[in-house]
Amino acid sequence: MDDEFSKERIVFDHHAIMRMLPHRYPFLLVDRIVHLDLEKNYIVGQKNITMNEQFFNGHFPFAPIMPGVLVTEALAQTGGILIHEKGYHDKIAVLMSVNNAKFRKTILPGDVLFMHVQGLHFASRGGRVKAQARVQDRVVAEVEIGFGFVERSQLSQEMTK
Repeated sequence: MDDEFSKERIVFDHHAIMRMLPHRYPFLLVDRIVHLDLEKNYIVGQKNITMNEQFFNGHFPFAPIMPGVLVTEALAQTGGILIHEKGYHDKIAVLMSVNNAKFRKTILPGDVLFMHVQGLHFASRGGRVKAQARVQDRVVAEVEIGFGFVERSQLSQEMTK
């Protein structure tokens, strides 16, 4: 049940998340982490979807729907936090592949999106996670995501060029 995660449990707030991920507004898509089990390689993130999300200006002004690509990105960012907590502090996980993506229901303003991510494989050069997005305990999207690692210092150098 997602409700059991959301009541009072906050493993990481947005300040802690910003220390782990390089993403920033409007592209930081995880508000908090509400569950983390490093032994089981399992993490649950939360994103509160509001009408003020920048992407609703164009997708679509007459019927706002969260784009599936951003749902996938939110799942990948949640996986990135799991990877960080697995000890890969000097590396940033970058998305390399998306497989078996299914989008089952639209995500609308007012929804609370829970990102459930299960680590499947972690290695020195990258890995793979299986992820589900849920709203009110209903699966709204699922995907398998492959990622590679980039040195955090290398990403910082690219950003200052």
